[in-house]
Amino acid sequence: MKAVYKKPEVLKNPCFHFCPGCHHGTVHKLVAEAIDSLNLKDSALAVIGVGCGVFLYDYLDVDSLEAPHGRGLAVATGVKRVRPERIVFTYQGDGDLASIGMAESVHAANRGENVTVIFVNNTIYGMTGGQMAPTTLLGQVTTTSPYGREFHRDGYPIRMAEMLATLEGVALSARVSVCTPKYLFDAKKIIKKAFEMQLDNMGFTFVEVLSSCPTNWNMSSMDALNRVKEEMIPFFPLGVFKERKMPDVL
Repeated sequence: MKAVYKKPEVLKNPCFHFCPGCHHGTVHKLVAEAIDSLNLKDSALAVIGVGCGVFLYDYLDVDSLEAPHGRGLAVATGVKRVRPERIVFTYQGDGDLASIGMAESVHAANRGENVTVIFVNNTIYGMTGGQMAPTTLLGQVTTTSPYGREFHRDGYPIRMAEMLATLEGVALSARVSVCTPKYLFDAKKIIKKAFEMQLDNMGFTFVEVLSSCPTNWNMSSMDALNRVKEEMIPFFPLGVFKERKMPDVL
């Protein structure tokens, strides 16, 4: 019998700990498929930020480092400069990358560090109790915005993919989702492309993945899935905002 699908070899079999309806497991699988398809198991090195994805090392059979909160891209920069032959990627959430780690994120991108970022945006601090994040939508209720985010007090949600696309050092900046089969296949292609561009020494590659958080949104898994489609995507549009076509020779 011809096999039409198999689990990625680099994806391990731990006791699954994510909440029902969370998309972290799906994103882990897409990253694992990219690593498998490009034969990167022995060269990939994950730098893991603090957040719900902090246990990535339990799921992917690759070398991993855990960074202090917000310092993922500082650690990734150091690793890549010391070991440029390694394929270095960070796995970070919106609180880690866009709040406490905003300076590290922007400056690593601006320098054009040849690393890949997988940025999971669920519009909330998932691991620490559901506080407002830089990506929290206007009107969204969180534990620290119990009446909903209000722009006069809290500012506006940050569109990281669009902002980083303005920087010269960025080779790829894209936003994807995994809330429908079509979006999932699109996300798979973009994540693989990000790793391919790092292999070609093209600079900083950034993939933002819109994700659900049913637990902290106080929703069922299906309602959370619909929220991604009906509320998040209209504010955080999907697409490629920058793609360098040739290696940087400057």
